[in-house]
Amino acid sequence: MMIGKNTVKGTATKPRQQKEKKKKNIVREYSEAILFALVAAMILRIFVVQAFRIPTGSMEDTLLVGDFLLVNKFIYGVRTPDKIPLVNIKIPWIRLPGFSKPQRGDVVVFKYPENPDQDYIKRCVAVAGDTVEIHDKQLYVNGELVANPPHSKFSAVHYPPGQYESGIKPPRAGNRDHYGPIFVPEAHYFMMGDNRDNSLDSRYWGFLPEENVVGEAVIIYFSWDKTAKFYQLFDMIRWGRIGDIIR
Repeated sequence: MMIGKNTVKGTATKPRQQKEKKKKNIVREYSEAILFALVAAMILRIFVVQAFRIPTGSMEDTLLVGDFLLVNKFIYGVRTPDKIPLVNIKIPWIRLPGFSKPQRGDVVVFKYPENPDQDYIKRCVAVAGDTVEIHDKQLYVNGELVANPPHSKFSAVHYPPGQYESGIKPPRAGNRDHYGPIFVPEAHYFMMGDNRDNSLDSRYWGFLPEENVVGEAVIIYFSWDKTAKFYQLFDMIRWGRIGDIIR
């Protein structure tokens, strides 16, 4: 009788062990899949494309507050991370070879020179070797008038030479509306916001070092108007901007 009892007990235990083993295998498969997805997403974020959100109006009306962008990071050469996430420990970094350098007219994401922990987005209006001037709000590069971006924005207030807005004086070069001439040095860029009269850009903090460049803004993948009423959820999404190529 004892042999029979033990035999029955053994056969009952085996299917239970198989079920437990199957459950463990499923958990392991899901865990490995999630880990793989996280690693793949991290690699894509570092080396290929990264998402950014527009928090200010300095690029209006090309980019609006609440636009979500995808930024091409490999076009100018990937800039490897310069700090360890979460602990904020600085580490050595390099820039991998890219396909090109920022050109006049490119909308570029970069590390703000006065605080590299902040990402800024502006339009590159001049490159190394160019001479920049602004006369009565109009931009000139190398003596030639540059057409304003299609969705650029200006205020009605004009400052004559020698007068500064709200006591703010750009270094050495003039004011917001009358600036330069100033020469862009090697490995640097001159950046301006499309909202020309409301942009903290190269007129105020100087040239952008090439090492601070992150990538080129490519496309708007989502846009959210937070000024809409909370009960108008459908209207809060700017459907017409989704998928727009950034120019």
